[in-house]
Amino acid sequence: MIFIILSAIIIPLLYFIIKFYYNTRDVVINEIKINTEGSNEQLTSLKILQLSDLHLENISITSNQLYEDLKDKNFDLIALTGDFLDRKRTIPKLVPYLQVLNRLNAKYGIYAVLGNHDYVLKQENLNALIHTLEKHHCKVLRNESETIHINGHPLNIIGVDDFSTKRSELEMAYKNVKPSTNLVLTHDPNIVLHMENYHFDYLLSGHFHGGQICYPKAYHLVKMGKLARMKIIKGLHKQHGKPFYINEGLGQTGLNIRVGSRPEITIHEFALNALDQELIKAN
Repeated sequence: MIFIILSAIIIPLLYFIIKFYYNTRDVVINEIKINTEGSNEQLTSLKILQLSDLHLENISITSNQLYEDLKDKNFDLIALTGDFLDRKRTIPKLVPYLQVLNRLNAKYGIYAVLGNHDYVLKQENLNALIHTLEKHHCKVLRNESETIHINGHPLNIIGVDDFSTKRSELEMAYKNVKPSTNLVLTHDPNIVLHMENYHFDYLLSGHFHGGQICYPKAYHLVKMGKLARMKIIKGLHKQHGKPFYINEGLGQTGLNIRVGSRPEITIHEFALNALDQELIKAN
């Protein structure tokens, strides 16, 4: 009798655990278009690949699978929005993923910011992570910016360091920014609630994993800032009329399962505002 009762409990439990694990392999590719209304002649567009929250201690998407999913697509820029790993021994596991990203030959390169899990590393190990990223042609932005030119149009890529670990310095990040189109990369999207005096045209972030485990809602995110309490934990949103995106991440933290969420690759088609040219001329 006890065996029957235990079987009735254990078998369904194992079924759901396996199912929730396989959810971590069921990657979705979302395509987002921003400011693309109007004719092609009026717009200069940028195709951005965004990956976030690889959490390489708990990831079910292999570097080979990532390449197969992306090899037939063309990207202008690759954005990595933090939480690569949190253990020294995992750093070598990052290399094949970076090699895949280099094989994609993004025209304007690869840019990254760090997340709260990356800062779990001790300083020498954090430096090793940054060195690994930069060795594989990935520009790490820590409260700093870089300007690139797309068909003669300047684009400011602004990397705002992690908000949840109190490393965000908006004044420093914007220090050398001249008026133009601003693309902000950051890990924790809660920073948008503090950017009323800092202009952005589009902001990319991650951090929440879309809840990862929603039962049926992601109640456990309540301590992760105001946006989570507002139930803004994934997808496209606006703050002060400006769009920002929260990527659900490729990896998982804690248990390697997903309930009510899926690992995400995001492709953003972002049109640079032609009106910004007037700002440039005025300065």
